[in-house]
Amino acid sequence: MNADLARRVAELRGTVARLHGELTRYGLVAWTSGNVSARVPGQDLMVIKPSGVDYADLTADTIVVCDLDGNVVDGEGAPSSDTAAHAYVYRAMPQVGGVVHTHSGYATAWAARGEAIPCWLTAQADEFGGEIPIGPFALIGGDDIGKGIVTVLSGHRSPAVLMRNHGVFTIGRDARAAVKAAVMCEDVARTAHLARALGEPAPIAPADIDALHDRYQNVYGQRPATGTARFESA
Repeated sequence: MNADLARRVAELRGTVARLHGELTRYGLVAWTSGNVSARVPGQDLMVIKPSGVDYADLTADTIVVCDLDGNVVDGEGAPSSDTAAHAYVYRAMPQVGGVVHTHSGYATAWAARGEAIPCWLTAQADEFGGEIPIGPFALIGGDDIGKGIVTVLSGHRSPAVLMRNHGVFTIGRDARAAVKAAVMCEDVARTAHLARALGEPAPIAPADIDALHDRYQNVYGQRPATGTARFESA
């Protein structure tokens, strides 16, 4: 690894270590469950949380570097038990730069029911472009989870999938975007649960979902002077 690549990997390890703090901040994980990973741009490498390490103990140095087959390239700890799933997503979806997994309570309750979250909220239309889909049951440790994620999310506007009886997996152009999707998924799941507990939620027309999603993805937020790209407000 040359000096420039080593510097970029070190920076990304620091970013991923810090982003795990967002999972605890928003109450998306318990104990050592959950993980964040990021693709190293331009390289067949990713960085990911080590297995079973307390969130308070995560630093740039503890984050593990793996190739996209899940083999450890650098780092003293064993990588997450979900490494093979993350690696499969990166191999199959070159546009994905970040993957997040949580067992957040409300979203995972929908996963336990084997039920997608219908699009009853404008915020869900904005962020997910429709329902948050349900994925298949898959055992932990191999790449079956990754295969399920890719099968469900390929061609789907949602950056989140509820893996049946397991939890939430989200993808994004980078790790921060994937973390945001995980936060918003739990927010939507909670509100949808409360709405259904009160009665039958009102549907949103498909054309309105399309319009809301387009506005949020292409108009919402601050824009640079050239108007060629969008960066989101927090």
